[in-house]
Amino acid sequence: MPSAPSFPADRDASGGHEWHDDSARLALRRIFDAAVRSALPERVLARHLPPPPRGQCVVVGAGKAAASMAAALEQAWPDVPMRGVVVTRDGHAVPTSRIRVMEAAHPVPDSRSEDAARAMLEAVRGLGPDDLVIALISGGGSALMELPAPGLTLADLRELNQALLHSGADIADMNLVRRHLSDIKGGRLAMAAAPAPVLTLAISDVPGDSPLTIASGPTVPDPTPPAEALAMLQRRNIAVTPRILHALARPASPRAPMQGASRYVLIATPMMALKAAADAARDLGLTPLILGDALEGESREAAIIMAGIAQSARHHGVPVAGPAVLLSGGETTVTIRAHDGAPGRGGRNTEFLLSLALGLRGEAGIWAIAGDSDGIDGTEDAAGAIITPDTLSRARMLGLDPRDVLRRHDSYTLFDATGDLVRTGPTMTNVNDIRAIMVR
Repeated sequence: MPSAPSFPADRDASGGHEWHDDSARLALRRIFDAAVRSALPERVLARHLPPPPRGQCVVVGAGKAAASMAAALEQAWPDVPMRGVVVTRDGHAVPTSRIRVMEAAHPVPDSRSEDAARAMLEAVRGLGPDDLVIALISGGGSALMELPAPGLTLADLRELNQALLHSGADIADMNLVRRHLSDIKGGRLAMAAAPAPVLTLAISDVPGDSPLTIASGPTVPDPTPPAEALAMLQRRNIAVTPRILHALARPASPRAPMQGASRYVLIATPMMALKAAADAARDLGLTPLILGDALEGESREAAIIMAGIAQSARHHGVPVAGPAVLLSGGETTVTIRAHDGAPGRGGRNTEFLLSLALGLRGEAGIWAIAGDSDGIDGTEDAAGAIITPDTLSRARMLGLDPRDVLRRHDSYTLFDATGDLVRTGPTMTNVNDIRAIMVR
């Protein structure tokens, strides 16, 4: 990822930073970048490796960080023979010498996702107890590896994924459904590797860090029945094809027990990243307050709550006195409703920020950044954006109506016009969203 921007040297009479728009922007980028750097595989993976196996080392993996994790593993074990295959999102590949890297579509699977799933299952078949499978799992893996369950087609799953993405369902509910419609998720990859032991090294991008939810748990047995996934779809009025309805309505089949030893290790998480962000804030003379790593809900509604907290800090020093920064992680959602019309361009982070700016109403002394740690907010080319006290006035000078833009889910367009987008490019990791609200 790009290096952090240099910080200005201007100070106030007390020796602290003289906070204004330019210095606040740089501080927020430094905080955001520190969070992302803390989760880079080359910094965290090697310390979690066991002794090399007596037999074969086979590597499989899926997610936005899968390729960089594979490269970090090769670097940590330069003399260990290994083979295998991982799949990552288009544009997230990095060079490797022993582990094959594939690319596929995200957030909706394509035929390459199916090819990758088949390649991983083939790679782990026929292994013995002296061999070792290392599964490199990170966010995005649910779309990047997909093998439809018997009786289903990839077209069925693509259509359902599109509906889930627009439904406002949280990631746990989406991946509950995905596990029950897949022949590789919900522990099926690990079952295919038996009797070889499986070590899963995972980078969490989900609230709560549940191994069953990260990339839909390809190495984790799923205790939930199919009826639970069907009930979730019915609660949200998501229409499904007859084939999917049949797959989820049938009784749960007995699951074969895991035969090989299995170990699951979280090597990077949202909370770890927020703690790194807090350390960066302290270095800048700011008091950090971590509000949580698992904030969920509608992006625009979460922003209204955050605006109130920031204003309380600004005026009353509660829950923290400035200069300070309010830090949060997790994954908010954006629900696209029929009466909204055709959605514009935007992601959950830019929608959060536009709603936050509207809630702050140009309040002086408050700035914010929000971005996806993988570098891509939704399907656009920006990680997120930054807002300043004059964000709304600058947008209006350009002929944009911020409230109408928010209604149409077109926040990317507004921040692109104002020059406030944060573009990092693919960061090669993924610990979910990082939000920082700075209060003078």
